[in-house]
Amino acid sequence: MHPSAEAFRNRAVEHHGFEVDVHEFPEGTKTAADAADAIGCDVAQIASGIVLSADGDLVVVVTSGANRVSEPKVADLVDAETVSMGDADDIKATLGWSIGGVPPFCHEADVPVFLDETLLTFEEVWAAAGTPQAVFPINPETLRTLADATVADIAE
Repeated sequence: MHPSAEAFRNRAVEHHGFEVDVHEFPEGTKTAADAADAIGCDVAQIASGIVLSADGDLVVVVTSGANRVSEPKVADLVDAETVSMGDADDIKATLGWSIGGVPPFCHEADVPVFLDETLLTFEEVWAAAGTPQAVFPINPETLRTLADATVADIAE
């Protein structure tokens, strides 16, 4: 197992008592479509972690792979003037994870997490497990609880 995926698995147990069932795909799961193809699920079941910068502060948005994030909606949620994609170096330094593998919880810093309301329609979704090649299945309500996420309409 990749060291970052193992670190995520260990943090999840240590901080939440949650056993992560990590699945690794050497071909990668960088996009929601790639992940859905590798897993064999609907693209809407991919819980894509998108890290945005809201007036310079990072915000994690976990959205369905079938949706695009609405930056204006996120701006309204956090009362920010501007929202844009987060900087890769800032994401790694702040959250402890690299883009493409940011899990929905177990971040090194306490940042707001928003969960796409459409993910709650599924019994199981798949989220990043610390690397662009690693994912794990999770019930969306459990994800919401572990990430201390606010459920919101964040889709375009």
